[in-house]
Amino acid sequence: MIQLVDCPRDALQGWQTWIPTEKKVAYYNLLLKVGFDTLDCVSFVSPKAVPQMKDSAEVVQKLDVGNTKTKLLAIVVNERGAKDAVQWETIHFLGYPFSISETFQLRNTKKTIAQSWDILLRIQDLCVKHNKTLLVYLSMGFGNPYGDPWDESILLHWAEKMYGIEVRYVMLADTAGDAKTESIALAFRYLTKHYPQVIWGAHFHAQPQQWKEKILTALENGCQRFDGAIQGYGGCPFAKEELVGNVPTEGIYQVLKEKGKAPALNEAALQQAITYARKEIFV
Repeated sequence: MIQLVDCPRDALQGWQTWIPTEKKVAYYNLLLKVGFDTLDCVSFVSPKAVPQMKDSAEVVQKLDVGNTKTKLLAIVVNERGAKDAVQWETIHFLGYPFSISETFQLRNTKKTIAQSWDILLRIQDLCVKHNKTLLVYLSMGFGNPYGDPWDESILLHWAEKMYGIEVRYVMLADTAGDAKTESIALAFRYLTKHYPQVIWGAHFHAQPQQWKEKILTALENGCQRFDGAIQGYGGCPFAKEELVGNVPTEGIYQVLKEKGKAPALNEAALQQAITYARKEIFV
């Protein structure tokens, strides 16, 4: 079955109104009852850059993970954040955003691609030492809206380097929401053929009328893991001036059900989480 990930961290990080810690915890605990493979819930980054995530350590401490199979994922962008994240036994994945666009890497982490690769190597070393799994988001994985070079050879070059340092989870990220179906199909066909040992996933951003076609195209071409966010909230605040939303998790789930590839989820718990998000979080 396809792995389904909910990403409340991505939904919350650009929300301008402060969401109290207790509400984050209550929301995440509802999501942990649904049965997702992974919950992308916190980030250990500068509170100046992402104020909404400044309480990540407190949130992790208060989560009820005793009766869930869902794994926790924390985003990190430097070695300091990774050192904070690996201290938490309940965190399984460390997610690192690595862009094959020089322009976006500078916008997102204020580092060049070369500098980011060095950081990635150090984070992978920390993950190995602390029994964590590194998951890399390959930003601009389907093309480049900034005019930087992009083609399948560049994609394969970085895929080979990730494979070489034993990264086995890679999410191709449509960070700016510009991916075309042709490039989605090409990317997944190439990568799943050349590196079948890697779990290749998709983290799409899209306008409401565009997301389903992207999901179907990725699924038909070998995508094994999808990120979503309840109701499609959020998006990357560092990508463009306008914020392109996430793909709704519940929408991805319905598509997977129609294709007979959905994971077993607690649908009542999913609806409860959606209701809470509408009434208590995104208001």
